[in-house]
Amino acid sequence: MTTTSPLAESRRHRAQRFRKKKGSGLDGYYPLSFHIPAGIFFIVLFLAPTLASFYFSLNRWTLFDMEFIGVDNFVLFFKEPSLVKGFINTVIYAVVTSGSKVVLGLALAVLLTSQVLGRNYLRSVVFFPVLVSTIGVGVTWKVLLDPNDGLINRALAVIGIDGPGWLTNPDLALFSVAGVDVWKGVGLATVIYISGIVAIPAEYIEAAKMDGAGSWDIFTNITLPLCRPATVTVIILSLIGGLRSFDLIWTMTRGGPGFSSDVIASVIYKQYQAGFYGLSTAGNVVLFLVIALIVIPLNMWLNRRGEK
Repeated sequence: MTTTSPLAESRRHRAQRFRKKKGSGLDGYYPLSFHIPAGIFFIVLFLAPTLASFYFSLNRWTLFDMEFIGVDNFVLFFKEPSLVKGFINTVIYAVVTSGSKVVLGLALAVLLTSQVLGRNYLRSVVFFPVLVSTIGVGVTWKVLLDPNDGLINRALAVIGIDGPGWLTNPDLALFSVAGVDVWKGVGLATVIYISGIVAIPAEYIEAAKMDGAGSWDIFTNITLPLCRPATVTVIILSLIGGLRSFDLIWTMTRGGPGFSSDVIASVIYKQYQAGFYGLSTAGNVVLFLVIALIVIPLNMWLNRRGEK
């Protein structure tokens, strides 16, 4: 007959208490003090500036004085002639860029997870534009897309094609900038999809091949469904980026020609440049609410569909 020492019994009780706390969730295991630093950062860097923006949007203000005017800034903002065009352009830009990144990112990820020659090098090449400054990308592509001296139109002229005014044609300007946005951001989408593909158990693919499934069958029945979390991530991130896009558009077209490539963010910035600080702050609140009203329900819907 074996006896248990008091020390061993004490260790056993501590281990049982540890398992109970661990199984009861983070709130039961981590003390409140662990949450305080994150809470402080959230309040200082997000909650306080957000509430301040809502307050300043209800005022006519400068750096030296302030006058409370209620919702007049919002009424005036929605009377802005370029606002409707900016809303339409913002939605078009966000849908085009996010949809293109999903399709191209998935296609590139499938290619770069196969046994293609120079796979690691190609992954670096695809991801490189993500690391480059957005302003630098905008300036570079603005030069390349110049209708007269740009390298792209010169290359088209060599084969007898008269290149269009990529950034000067009102019908092409927004889509030209969207194409550059996709070129710069598709690398991040590709990396997310690569992570999703390599996480798929190899046994699934081996079993499908043993059953006679071809590459297309494996893609549609295994890769695509199991990459759904990656797809949701790419859609949400690229949609948010498209809805709040400003720096690339401003660098390449400044919202022109006319209002043809204006988005909500560029309309807000033009109001700020004119000295209407309260009006531009109201525009920022509108942009925040628009993004929240689009992205939050979409995220909930996509995740709920993924659980079924």
